[in-house]
Amino acid sequence: MVRDCLSEEILLARPLLSSTQGDLTALLKEVKKLLEELVVPVKGILSDGEETIRSAVAFVFPDVPHQLCQFHYLKDATKLLYEADRNAKTHLKKHLRGVRPIERAVEEYRTPENEAIRGYCLAVRASLTDDGRSPLQPSGLKLHDRITQVRDSIARVQEKNRQGKGAD
Repeated sequence: MVRDCLSEEILLARPLLSSTQGDLTALLKEVKKLLEELVVPVKGILSDGEETIRSAVAFVFPDVPHQLCQFHYLKDATKLLYEADRNAKTHLKKHLRGVRPIERAVEEYRTPENEAIRGYCLAVRASLTDDGRSPLQPSGLKLHDRITQVRDSIARVQEKNRQGKGAD
């Protein structure tokens, strides 16, 4: 698919049997011809970093600046960080197993305390399934931040309870 980045209009979309340089060159030549007929200048080209795309663009548009998509560039640049974050998330998830049995245990007796515990369990489960979008929102760090918020909230409640019991 070839699309105008400013208007987001699709210029040409076609299923290709392969992504060889020859197939991509033919596609880009067709787009170039269409744009020339419409008298629309090509000021720049943005794509992912596949070598076949780079070669086809260089062949069809030799004098047009071509840059790597920022998302793909960041994704490639943060590949090692992504792997570390993914491993950290896996490790965190192992420590958070067992939330569902706690929820089942507190569901039997409806008390304000049990409802609070159930709320914390829901927050933990929601945190486990809420993935960030790599590379700008690493899911492991996001999970760590949310679990830290839950832990801090529980600590504040425990501190208030201790203070309240000491006043009697």
